[in-house]
Amino acid sequence: QVQLVESGGGLAQAGGSLRLSCVGSGRTFGIYAMAWFRQAPGKEREFVAAISWRGGSTDYADAVKGRFTSSRDNAKNTVYLQMNSLKPEDTAVYYCARSRGLGGSPSRRGDDYDAWGQGTQVTVSS
Repeated sequence: QVQLVESGGGLAQAGGSLRLSCVGSGRTFGIYAMAWFRQAPGKEREFVAAISWRGGSTDYADAVKGRFTSSRDNAKNTVYLQMNSLKPEDTAVYYCARSRGLGGSPSRRGDDYDAWGQGTQVTVSS
């Protein structure tokens, strides 16, 4: 069973940057699309970013477009989320997720992902 482990969260000031990493287990990591979701206290989980299995296609939520960048290094079984120009409203627990099927394009639907990490807390102060 695949395991996903996020890291890189922490406290940042508004306007600052953080880079999240998600390391996956298994030799087939590189043939799955991956995504980032987040959940703030009292709110539903929401889509943040997704990246195709080769990394050639990405998708971003409107709230983070132009500020966040997703990338991946399949040789390291790792997906990244570079977060710049952080805002207090970016405060949430961030989760990485692996797509349900092999290959595939980035999806915004949580149901299209069947493996999730434990999450990493991101807190942005004003």
